[in-house]
Parts: sequence; structure tokens; C-alpha cells
Amino acid sequence: MGARRERGELEWSLGRRMRATAGMAALAGLAWVTRDVPAALGGRLTGARAERAARSPQFRDGTFHNTVRTRSMAGVADRNLIRELIFGKQKRRPSAAVPLLRPADPPATADERELNIVWYGHASALIEIEGRRVLLDPVWSERCSPSALVGPKRLHEPPVGLDELPQVDAILISHDHYDHLDMATVCDLLARQSAPFLVPLGVGAHLDRWGVPAERIIELDWAESHRVAGLEITATAAQHFSGRGLRRDGTLWSSWVVAGAHRKVFYTGDSGYFDGYAEIGAEHGPFDVTLMQIGAYDRAWPSIHMFPEEAISAHLDLRGELLIPVHWATFNLALHDWSEPVDRIWAEAKARDVRLAVPRPGERVVVDDPPAVDGWWQAVA
Repeated sequence: MGARRERGELEWSLGRRMRATAGMAALAGLAWVTRDVPAALGGRLTGARAERAARSPQFRDGTFHNTVRTRSMAGVADRNLIRELIFGKQKRRPSAAVPLLRPADPPATADERELNIVWYGHASALIEIEGRRVLLDPVWSERCSPSALVGPKRLHEPPVGLDELPQVDAILISHDHYDHLDMATVCDLLARQSAPFLVPLGVGAHLDRWGVPAERIIELDWAESHRVAGLEITATAAQHFSGRGLRRDGTLWSSWVVAGAHRKVFYTGDSGYFDGYAEIGAEHGPFDVTLMQIGAYDRAWPSIHMFPEEAISAHLDLRGELLIPVHWATFNLALHDWSEPVDRIWAEAKARDVRLAVPRPGERVVVDDPPAVDGWWQAVA
């Protein structure tokens, strides 16, 4: 009897130690995989950066604001968004692989008239304008999240690696949400590229924490411009919000105008439809091409993301010529079908006689000779 009890106590003690060891290993593993999360959250406004933010017309009561009162989430009486997210019947992923292309060589045209767009997926794109290159909202990570384990995962691979990008003259960031500003991508570009980062007010705090030197950070308020490589790049208004953690609106958000001597490009960043588009069009337009956010909309947040039909209206307000839709196809960020945004904008473009190009990820669009819309996404929807 004593031997049996002794053996039982030994087994219990051994089991306890094994459970403790397993628990410690699990905690160590969790600490390892989340080690980059605090850094990914970014920096905070302090010192001269905070003082400059406080002088902005967009800043009051400690945060940035839109020109009109907006809400990032509105109540929807007839819907349970959590239930719909889990049990909804929407087809939020493609049924087959998204077709990717490697950008062909740019056409042999005179540099002073060159204008091409390469869309890499979601909001990441390259503007080739008059012999210069401007990279927009580059996100190459597997997830748009502070964690490598959770958060929206890519629905297609990047069509090219960061090491395959050409040297660029400027890198523009529209705001600090994870699907537009990615720490790993920034750190990679910091080593591979020498271009400055042009960002809205406050976003420089994140870059500063990630090791970007001060001379490569250009922070702009709305209506402020910076010249780089012969281009005039202007931060313009948008209707959105910001935040990488629990604190909201500690940094500004913006759209962008990229102007050369002959050609002009507009990029929305993320924004709801608002009167500012007409004002931007009157001051800076017309535009040879607009890159318009069309995805991740819902009537629960109508003032901070555009519906596809509103993107057409904004394009016309801006006095745009060719429209290229962005902010769709790559990450599942809303409750609509994967292909719904581009189906809707194609229908609206035809109804309102708007020139539209819908490239595959990695495809170069020559703005003066864009490819015809062929519905390529319908084969994989």
C-alpha cells in the first residue's frame, strides 16, 4: 500500500512539473511570437512633433478631426455585425487563385510625358511619372496586423518582392492603419531604398520608432506641399480616422496629389465621400488618373469608406480622366463579397461614361493607352 501511494505521489508530482514546464513553454512561445507587437504599435507624439500637430487646423482637444463630424462605426438597427461576420453568407474570399503579373518593361516614351501605374494589390501601387517613381502605401507582409499570428491575411501573394522594386524617389503613406502602414515593409524599404517617406502629421512618430532617420521623414498637413525629384507632392484632405492601438486619431490621415511638369495623379488613401473632392479638383485638377478606394465599405461605417458608386462621383468631382480602383482584392476587411466592389464600380463607370482600368496585381497600366476592362476577376470570384 505504501509503495503504491509513493508511486502515485511521484506520478502526480511528475505530472505537475510537466504541466508547469508546458505552461512555461507556451508562455515563452507566446512571448516570442508577440515580441514585435509593441514596436508595431508605433510611436507617440511628443516634443516638437506634438507642438507642430497642435498648431494644425485639423487638431483640437488632443486629436485630429475631419472637416465634419464623422463616426468610424454607426449603429445598424437591423443587423448583428458580429453574427454576420461569423455566420454571414457573403463570399468574402476568391474561389481560385488571384492571377498575378510581373510588370512588363515600361513603354519607350519620352520621359517628360510618361505616366504609368503599377498596382501591387490593396492600396499598394507605384506611380511612374515623367521619369520619376512614387510608391504608395506599401504593405508586403502576410497580415495587416501588429501580430504575425492573427489579423487579416493576404488573399494573394505580392506580385513582386520588395527586393525587385526599382529605386523610387518618394514613398507616400496615407495614414497609419495596418493595411497602409506596415512596420516590416518600412524596415525593409529603409535598407533597400534611399527615398524619403512623405506622411501626414504625426505619422513620423511611428517611422521614428522604427529607425527611419529624421532626414527621410517629411510630415505634411493638409494643403502643404513638398518638392522631391522635380515633383510637387501635396497632402490633401480625406475623411477618415487613424490609430494603431486603443488610442484613436492621434495622427492625421490624407489623400495625395502627385504633380509633375505635365502630368497629375490623385490618390484617395481611405476616405468617405465628402465635399472636399470637388475642392481638390478645383484647386489641383484635372487629373490624368485617379487611384480610388473602392473596397471595405459598409452602411455601418458610411462616412469613412466610400461605396464604389461614390468613388465614381468623387472621380468626377476631382475632374479625373482615367480611374483605377484600389483597396480591394488583397485583404478581407469587410462583409461584402470579394468581387462586389469591382463589379459595382464597373457597372457605375459604364452608366456614367467614366474611363476605367482594372489591372491584375502586378500589371502596369499605361495611362495614355489603358487595357480594356475584361472582367478577369469574375473567373476567380
